[in-house]
Amino acid sequence: MSMKFDIKTATARFLNLFLLTGAMLVFTVCNPGKSYEVYHKFEKNLWPRFDILKFEIPINEADKSYDVLLFARLSPQFPYESLSFNMVMNTPSGEERINAYDMKVKSKTGNFVIGCNEGVCEGTLLLKKELSIKRPGKLIIELENLIPRMQVEGISGIGIRVVESGK
Repeated sequence: MSMKFDIKTATARFLNLFLLTGAMLVFTVCNPGKSYEVYHKFEKNLWPRFDILKFEIPINEADKSYDVLLFARLSPQFPYESLSFNMVMNTPSGEERINAYDMKVKSKTGNFVIGCNEGVCEGTLLLKKELSIKRPGKLIIELENLIPRMQVEGISGIGIRVVESGK
């Protein structure tokens, strides 16, 4: 079995590969509303009280503003009206922001006030609107469970989503 080298076929394949790579690059670079998402899944749906979650989000584009959101996935076993946590946020330029939050998830009667579908309820909370990022690098967010129990049951996971403001 002998194989001949055909310059026309090789050129056509190279051209197709070049065009496909170029198209992928254009769609990647020109993708408005780019977002980053990092998710931490809990084993056995438990968040231990002193397990501080650390999220590192790469920010590649500076001189833009971003909205930073937390999303939590809860099971019907989540026993509290709100998810209480403390957040420490460090920007790539070294700014530090600290805040405590209570994300409302249930009414006083015990019904979920966040969206539920097939046994999973997901709530979203805006942590920071229009966060100005001055230089590229890692946005580091640490979350500390403030519910006064050794472990909180009914939490499938917690994530951080960073999206360009206004997108």
